[in-house]
Formats: sequence, C-alpha cells, structure tokens
Amino acid sequence: EDIAICALPLYHIFALTCNALVLFHVGANNILITNPRDIVTFVRELKKHKFTFISGVNTLFQRLMDNKDFPKCDFSNLYLSLAGGMTVQRGVGEQWQKITGCVLSVGYGLSETSPAASMDPIDGEKFSDTIGLPLPSTEFSIQDLGGNQLSSEEVGEICIRGPQVMKGYWNNEEETKNAITPDGWFKTGDVGYMRKDGFFKIVDRIKDVIIISGFNIYPSEIEEVALKHEKIFEAACVGIKREDGSETIKLYVSLMPGEILTDAEVIEYCRLHLTAYKIPKIVEFIGEIPKSNVGKILRRQLREEDGHS
Repeated sequence: EDIAICALPLYHIFALTCNALVLFHVGANNILITNPRDIVTFVRELKKHKFTFISGVNTLFQRLMDNKDFPKCDFSNLYLSLAGGMTVQRGVGEQWQKITGCVLSVGYGLSETSPAASMDPIDGEKFSDTIGLPLPSTEFSIQDLGGNQLSSEEVGEICIRGPQVMKGYWNNEEETKNAITPDGWFKTGDVGYMRKDGFFKIVDRIKDVIIISGFNIYPSEIEEVALKHEKIFEAACVGIKREDGSETIKLYVSLMPGEILTDAEVIEYCRLHLTAYKIPKIVEFIGEIPKSNVGKILRRQLREEDGHS
C-alpha cells in the first residue's frame, strides 16, 4: 500500500494535483498533516507510518531535518520525495538524501501551468539541483526581453508552451496579452537557463532581481551562501530602494535556537563567499522569515514592511 504524507494545504495547486488527485487516482492512502508548522507533532505522526511518498517545499524539508527525532523515522519504504513551490537549495537536497536515503526530486510549475511543467526523473541517483526536464508534450524556451530564444547556459526568462498552459486570465485580456505571446509562449517571470544536458535551472524571480551598478544580482544566491553558516536558520534577501533610485542589498536572518551572531559577522561571512558587489550592506535579525501558507518565503512582504514596495 502506498502511504503518502501531505503537509501542504489542499487548496494549493501543488497539493491539490499531486496529493489529492494523482494519489487518489492510484489508490494511495493520504495522511494529511493539518499543521506542519508544529514540527514536533509532525515528526511524531511520521514515526507511525512506513510512508512511501512525501511532498513539500524547501523550508518544510529543512525544518524536518532540524528536528532531532526526524532521523528516527522509518524511511525503508520511501521511494519518492517531491519538492516544489520554491527553489530547493543544494544543501537541503543533499542532506535529505543523506538522512532518508531517498533522492529529493523537484517539480516546477505555476497555477498558470496547472501545475507542473517540468520534473526531475524519479530514478535519479542524486539531487540534480535543477527543476528537471520538461514534461511530455511540453516545451521550454529561455528568452531575452525581446522574445529572442537564447542558447544553453544563457540566462533569461523561462517561457513554457504545452497542453497544461492556461488559455488566459479570467476577464483580463490585457494581462493575458502580457503573459502569453502570439505564438503561445507563457512568460513565467522566472529567470533561469538550460544546462548543456537539457536540465533547466531557476536563478530567481524577475521582480526580485536586484540591480547594482548595472549588474544583476540574484537574491537566492546570497540566501544560499548565508544558509551555509552554521548559526543561521533562515535567510531572505531583498533590494531596498534608495532616495536616488538606486538599490542596496538587505539580508534578513533568523538564527538557530540559542545562537548569537552580529550583523558584522554575517557581512564578513558573505564577503568570504561572494563577489564584492553582491555583499549585503544591511543585515536585520528577525524571529521568523515571513512565509505563505505553503511555506514560500515572502520577499515582497519584507520589502513592504521596510517601507519600500
């Protein structure tokens, strides 16, 4: 019997399709975790089942692995761990495989692609650090601002064409025209590139890209560096507008329980791993990084709370 762990709200397209519809279709037993923020109770429930499937987002997998009892769960039947909803950091993917013995596969899509457009092959031997390969009958194109297709390894906007792409936004022709090109490409708003092996990788969201002195800076790169610090639990990076219209980099950090760290120490750590213009100028410590009900980090909320939308 397939036993699936559903720790995502079922009104979200990821959980609705993967857990409610697909697993119902194959006859799996779905275990609904109603409050995945309560990690202690969540892990206690996991220990009751020899589950075969689990889905979640990067932050959820990280929180599970930070719990001392999680490695005591029975992973002997686990054959598919599926992540989506946000970028999965390499450290999370590699640690998940080390603890569970199961490769963390990544799927990618949006509500407009109902919901999946690409996915890692589920027979992979290690974490790919990508969003996988396009699904059957689905095309991916990396395009510049002029709509020109770019070559492999070139960074641009991820555009998708396939049977799962929406026809348009309800009663909003203008937004539909902005999102879908005349030849059917849906512009995702995600920045990424195609590797030479055909796997696609997301760099960041276009709206989150920080521009300093003409250079594009991707917040996810800075966040990933910060999270390698042993005292940092979560991190979120945003661009803050100055009065002259330029941007500066601000890094929000939450620490591991009981740990102490100064902003100068965080900046110096980033200096060791980042090019000079990517180093955060401002560091703010907060109790918890704001996230959606699915667990996706809300950078926009951080910008708005800082008085810069």
